[in-house]
Amino acid sequence: MLTSSPEPGEAKPTIFEVFMSFLKLGLTAFGGPAMVTYVKALAVDRKRWLDEETFGQGIALCQTLPGAIVVNVASYAGYRARGFGGMLAAFAGFTLPAFLLILALSVIYVKTRSLPIMNSLFSGLEVIVVGIVAHATATFGRKTLRTGSDVVLALAGAALLSLKLNPFLVIVTTACAGIILFRQSGAQTGRPVQGPGVVNRDALTLFGLFSLCLLALWIVDRKLFDLAWVMAKIEIFAFGGGYTALTLMFHEIVEARQWLDNQTLIDGIALGQITPGPILITAAFIGYMVAGSAGALVGTLAIFMPGLILIVTILPLFDRLRTNPLFLRAIRGIVSCFVGLLLFVTIKFALTVHWDWRHLLLLAAALGTLFAKVDILYVVLGGAVVSVLLL
Repeated sequence: MLTSSPEPGEAKPTIFEVFMSFLKLGLTAFGGPAMVTYVKALAVDRKRWLDEETFGQGIALCQTLPGAIVVNVASYAGYRARGFGGMLAAFAGFTLPAFLLILALSVIYVKTRSLPIMNSLFSGLEVIVVGIVAHATATFGRKTLRTGSDVVLALAGAALLSLKLNPFLVIVTTACAGIILFRQSGAQTGRPVQGPGVVNRDALTLFGLFSLCLLALWIVDRKLFDLAWVMAKIEIFAFGGGYTALTLMFHEIVEARQWLDNQTLIDGIALGQITPGPILITAAFIGYMVAGSAGALVGTLAIFMPGLILIVTILPLFDRLRTNPLFLRAIRGIVSCFVGLLLFVTIKFALTVHWDWRHLLLLAAALGTLFAKVDILYVVLGGAVVSVLLL
């Protein structure tokens, strides 16, 4: 079976119950991957939809897959609790608050961006974003770069991007390099996720629906199709969590298609940081700037939907996948490369800021609080207040 059974004597939750439970959780989903703990408290401790082992298998699966880890974990929990409908309900409930808030902020941004006070606000928030990405680079690198080969792949990724190579090609190249460089790495093992070794009906259904939606967009509105295709492509290659998607966003949105300029993208990332949910909700801001409210909806669905498809596709095969040496070496190469890609984006974002002593002081304060493990939400809100008062 692909869905876990409740404890004896307990009924499965209804789809509506799953939706409302994750909607309430999504209203306070600040903290990115740290929210996995709260998903566990909901699904395992309070509701008893999953047991500890099943939830642990989900964390292992979602850390292996690309995309926003916390959204993938919430969707996995819904899938185990109530099957295909439960997964969609958990995803919708968990992401809806962040989507509605970023949509409202996007509307306000367009109407007020030219006001002097807003110029001061975003002048400071751009510095905060540089600090957030620099902090992500440092912490991600500290956890990831364990050997000289890891460091070489990270620097190679940054160097190749500086030569204006397509980042998707860079990722594929480092995956192949990882297979070669990490030949001595032992494969990790783990307890199997139960399920048949075939693609299941839910995976085919979700993939078919997503494909039909892409086809409909291609026929009706080519700009919305391009937006959906770009976001889906970003998600598929975003191994290591949401921050690793920033490089791909920068390339696709700013450099390749020039839908936004660098400064506007940074503003969107900053707005995304004051909403609950993952950093990938920035896709809603990008979508709104490209094609209004319809673009915000399409961008959001497109950047998360591949993750859901991968969960139900990979779940039956996960035990084989997570112990396959070639797969593990390729993933290690990709994750090492992403440290270099994040370093590249940090530098590019920093070049956008008009630096003076006040901006440098704000950057130092942001980095200090982030390394002190202050919640990102408070760092952004504090930076916003300082920006309005001093910049």
